[in-house]
Amino acid sequence: MGPPELDPAAPTPPAAPASPTAPTDSTAPTAPAALRAVQAHAYVEQRWGSFIRWGPYAFLGVGTLLSVATAAPLMSTGDRYAAAALVPVALALQLWWSRANRRHTGPSVASTVYYALRWALAFTLTWLNPLFAFYAVLGYFGAERLLPRRLVRIGLIATAVIMAGSNSGGLPPSGQTGWLLFGGVLAAHIGLLYVFSHLSAQEEERTRVQADTIAELEDTNARLQQALDENAALHAQLLVQAREAGVSDERRRLAAEIHDTLAQGLTGIIAQLQVVANATDPALARGHLDRAADLARHSLGEARRSVQNLGPFALEHHALPEALKATLTEWAGRVGARAEFTVTGTAEPLHEEIEGTLVRIAQEALSNTARHAKATRVGVTLSYMDDEVALDVRDDGHGFDPLALPPRSGSGGFGLDGMRARAERVAGTVEVESEPGHGTAVSARVPLVRHD
Repeated sequence: MGPPELDPAAPTPPAAPASPTAPTDSTAPTAPAALRAVQAHAYVEQRWGSFIRWGPYAFLGVGTLLSVATAAPLMSTGDRYAAAALVPVALALQLWWSRANRRHTGPSVASTVYYALRWALAFTLTWLNPLFAFYAVLGYFGAERLLPRRLVRIGLIATAVIMAGSNSGGLPPSGQTGWLLFGGVLAAHIGLLYVFSHLSAQEEERTRVQADTIAELEDTNARLQQALDENAALHAQLLVQAREAGVSDERRRLAAEIHDTLAQGLTGIIAQLQVVANATDPALARGHLDRAADLARHSLGEARRSVQNLGPFALEHHALPEALKATLTEWAGRVGARAEFTVTGTAEPLHEEIEGTLVRIAQEALSNTARHAKATRVGVTLSYMDDEVALDVRDDGHGFDPLALPPRSGSGGFGLDGMRARAERVAGTVEVESEPGHGTAVSARVPLVRHD
């Protein structure tokens, strides 16, 4: 008349291995499904507790009412008096157990005595009137919580005896036919008992596996968050180191440029002025003064270029896309080439070291184009992707063979080593594609590190 309690003696399937990322069992639950299953299990447990507390009173009341209604045809006078005496005893037993059950945490001697007394009362009442089986059916519920493991099966079978007696016409069975019917009904009850016990064991195992899966997922998520935090700290440390290395490199680059441009220009100016000081021919002196002025203008231009390359001033008042566009526009106006600027993806603020690196690489690439490529068209593309930012500078200039270039410092020649060094300091890369007569493409890739 109701689903039996889990039989611990019934075989249970082995626990399926669970993995938070790749379960080996194709039926392993996903995290949301497993969580819902455990929440549903908790809800069922709550409802089950309410049933265990109030169910016995309801079933005893139903059995008593039906027995009173059928007392005339089914019970003798003595049976009625016996039932009238036993029902209050059953009620008192349940009231005692309701108070004791508040401290009940598992099978104990008290719970075993309670189950045995309740079974005895149910057996006797069902003997007096078969309809008291409504009270006896309680033996199917809570057996595992009330009885020790070794007695659970015995308690369930004992309850099946009462139910079979009620279903076959009452206890005791009358005649051979009555006993045969009782035996058949009892066998059916025991069979159903094992079927439901096995299904209950499987459901319990599935719930346990789901709970284990959720625990593993939570642990994995915690470890993943820890790894992400450590990765963020490493990124910050890398950017600090890149900034320190960049300062040192800028000092060396500026020193080299001063030596190669300003110092040589000033030396030339001094030499020209010394000639003027000793010259007696005005025309000759004028020529040397013109050459000194040309050297001074050239040195001034080199000084301005060095200062511009020292720091990306365009970033002081503009975001990265606007800074690159302004740099390209200024370069195009000075060189006289056609320039196009494109942004792809969703632009977002980046760490200042990342933005500074990209601007400096763009400046160096454009400077190389102006000095060596003789290009008429230049295209610059800034691309925001999931985890990196790409900067591509393309021109239609003379081009060159990248494999034929001798090793250079970051401040001389094509400046490719300098661009690569800048990118590598922020865990990026620079690739160059070029061919004589077919232009040049410089592609820089750096991590997408957002502004703090």
